[in-house]
Amino acid sequence: QKMTVKAVKMLCTTPNVYTKVPDGGWGWTIAFAFFFVEALTYGIIKSFGVFFNDLMESFDETNSRISWIISICVFVQTFTAPLSTVLSNRFGHHFVVMAGGVLISTGMVTASFARTVVDMYVTIGVISGLGYCLSFLPTVTILSQYFDKRRSLVTAVASTGECFAVFSFAPAITALKEQIGWRYSLLSVGVLQLSIVICGSLLRPIIIKEQEEVKAQPPEEPTETKYMLENEQTRTSIESIDSGVEITTSPSNVPGNTKAEQKSEEPKEHVQILVENNSTPPEPKTKLLDFSVMRDYSFICYAFFGLFATLGFFAPSLYIIPLSLSLGIGKDHSAYILSAMAIAEVFGRISAGWVLNKKPIRKIYIELICVVLLSVALFAFPFASGFWGLMTCSIFFGFMLGTVAGTHIPLLAEDDVVGIAKMSSAAGVYVFIQSLAGLAGPPLAGVLVDTTQNYSSAFYSCAAGMVLGAVFLSLVRPCKAGLCHRQQQCAEESAAEVVPDLPDDFIEMDIGKAENSGKGCDGT
Repeated sequence: QKMTVKAVKMLCTTPNVYTKVPDGGWGWTIAFAFFFVEALTYGIIKSFGVFFNDLMESFDETNSRISWIISICVFVQTFTAPLSTVLSNRFGHHFVVMAGGVLISTGMVTASFARTVVDMYVTIGVISGLGYCLSFLPTVTILSQYFDKRRSLVTAVASTGECFAVFSFAPAITALKEQIGWRYSLLSVGVLQLSIVICGSLLRPIIIKEQEEVKAQPPEEPTETKYMLENEQTRTSIESIDSGVEITTSPSNVPGNTKAEQKSEEPKEHVQILVENNSTPPEPKTKLLDFSVMRDYSFICYAFFGLFATLGFFAPSLYIIPLSLSLGIGKDHSAYILSAMAIAEVFGRISAGWVLNKKPIRKIYIELICVVLLSVALFAFPFASGFWGLMTCSIFFGFMLGTVAGTHIPLLAEDDVVGIAKMSSAAGVYVFIQSLAGLAGPPLAGVLVDTTQNYSSAFYSCAAGMVLGAVFLSLVRPCKAGLCHRQQQCAEESAAEVVPDLPDDFIEMDIGKAENSGKGCDGT
């Protein structure tokens, strides 16, 4: 049965109405938009290392003070994630992403006229940082809503936008700086980022109406489900005592000896009606931000994983060029190392998406293996020597980074963490918790570099954070299993307490009738 789509194709603000998750359709357009949003947000952040030495010379500042530019940017980007969720739920994803594109471009263009590093903190750190948050998070959230079976693969492939951006932007900006200087290069980047507004305009909302056809067929069914305890229905349910709740959806169609068919057929209608009833008053989704995920132990462990893993996400791309220059490698070759890391990350993201798309597979364990290998890659950097040694480490790190960076937010939609229903709020809270590491990571690495006069110490701090992240990630599944077990026990206890709450007069009358009919059967 093919899904039905009700949408005016002319307007990108008009919601798409599907009878089930499309796993395609307009989702491919959103995946295309997400590719460019990734390129123009995280791609630019990761390419910012090419400006590092220019800013140190121009402002006469230390490593750690220059590192605060990206730190504040990442902190604001992640700290304001709940705001992004609230605004998206209130005004729609497309409007929020378009506003984010304007903020990013404004911050970058203004930064090109900065006279002190503090000006950079405000323009790139605060203004562009807020824009990055408003652009990225709503895009990945709405993309997850358009896909179900292909979610991991599509998100991983679309997220390669940042890798292609680093691959192309790092050499291009380096060459551009030689021609027009770092200020005009930064101005050009800011103008380019204004195209995020176009990507935001393509984010059409999605509505899933699971119960369109069933509602049209029998008009009496909703009223029957409302008044399940009427005499005739209760009598029917007692004739086959163990499945009373299920039979009440259509008692007239149930012969006495088709109990097995009932259990396979009727629950489908009943579940559909419940879905309809749940989706008609979307009270949970009306909440602008649902903090109930904070009571879920598996989510808390996953959030701590994100907190510590973030330490290893940004610092290597910031410090790989200074590290290569300290080893005597030329500027051009250093840019090639960063580009090679980006290309390896593309393959890492696609490989992770392909593997996680396989079924049956416990995705959280695959993620854990990737995080452990990413820790190994970070520990390997200090032992690299020469161009090819650093190139090898960068390719290995880029591949493993791709497997983790492209999947850690979409994995929130998996049942092992919070599930798709709470994905929007969980993403906001999760990225918010990451903000502390985003703020502390690069400056901590910068302080270690200034103290030890060795860029290798920056990679050690990243590796330590990644190891701690792996420890918390390994606890997600055990916590979820324990939580599900407790919920099942509570459900069984509450189910046992349902029977005494039923009206006594109906049950007594019907039990009497059932006993009389039973005696009649015995007599025959």
